[in-house]
Amino acid sequence: MTKKKYTIKDIAQLAGVSKGTVDRVLHNRGKVSKTSLERVEKVLKETEYCPNPMARNLKKNMEYRVCVLFPDYNLDPYWTPAHKGIEVALSEFRPFGITVEEYLYDPMNKCSFAKKSEEVLKTRPDALVMAPLFHSESIVVVRTCKELMIRLALFNNYIDEFDTENFIGQDLYQTGQVGGGLIDKLTQNGAGIAVVHINEEWHMVQKELGFKDYFRKKGIKPERIITWNFDSSDCQIFKKEVNYFIENNPSVKAIFVTNSKAFLLADVLAELNREIRIVGYDLLEQNVKHLQNGRIDFLLHQNPQRQAYLSVRYLTEHFLYGKRIPSSRMLPIDIITSENSVFYF
Repeated sequence: MTKKKYTIKDIAQLAGVSKGTVDRVLHNRGKVSKTSLERVEKVLKETEYCPNPMARNLKKNMEYRVCVLFPDYNLDPYWTPAHKGIEVALSEFRPFGITVEEYLYDPMNKCSFAKKSEEVLKTRPDALVMAPLFHSESIVVVRTCKELMIRLALFNNYIDEFDTENFIGQDLYQTGQVGGGLIDKLTQNGAGIAVVHINEEWHMVQKELGFKDYFRKKGIKPERIITWNFDSSDCQIFKKEVNYFIENNPSVKAIFVTNSKAFLLADVLAELNREIRIVGYDLLEQNVKHLQNGRIDFLLHQNPQRQAYLSVRYLTEHFLYGKRIPSSRMLPIDIITSENSVFYF
């Protein structure tokens, strides 16, 4: 038996509200009372209402531009999966009149981010997806989007100061907690532990906080945990600094690296012939190589491809279907070992 196709008028009658109220709920715009919102959402769920996106776009002859501002994947391979996720979204939604454009910035250069963000905002896109690495500069972008009424979605990193429309990523604090649990299982009581930031970025602090809180809750003395920052821009200086750190902290038996650069540390430790347990992030080829040879014990998978894809998809489905944009979507924290890493490629 064919299901009845409900119209906005039908939904309004069933919910006991006006068609205008239903329209505001579907398009996430304007003010709707809590009671009316609950009534409409209940009816939408019960009737499995879904507008015809093709008919809607043909009728309105609308095209939408979604721009994605994120780090250049040619400069940092961590972002290559994000690029792939954007490509998947583009191929999926292009037939519906959706254009997706990439604006790439140097992840080590604030001026590059500022320049690219200014460039994309001047084009007045219908929506902007952004992976914010530079905190102060990103806040400027968020404010500008609000002023220009450009829909904004964030992925990978969250900006606490603003209630952004949409965030796709992981709970960074919780990933730090997971990292703490793994390091705890790898070390004996009394062993020194280090939190290492390589090319420190502001969001890494949340990971460090979660990591340290894990041990604090277990009654571990704070002095057991050392925090250290490295800059990998100069390979030789980086090696010297790692060597200095190891020589001056002989009690350290395990290191938690707060980003995708764990392989850099593993490379140097291999040269120094030092056996130190490592937990890091992300399925970069170099990280997986060290995971399989035992130089890295665990990797936490942040799934940048899924993050980028969902960020574009949610905005696109809002334009096409009138779907409400979820305020956040927290992805699971996958623990990758040498044994299960093959299933992620």
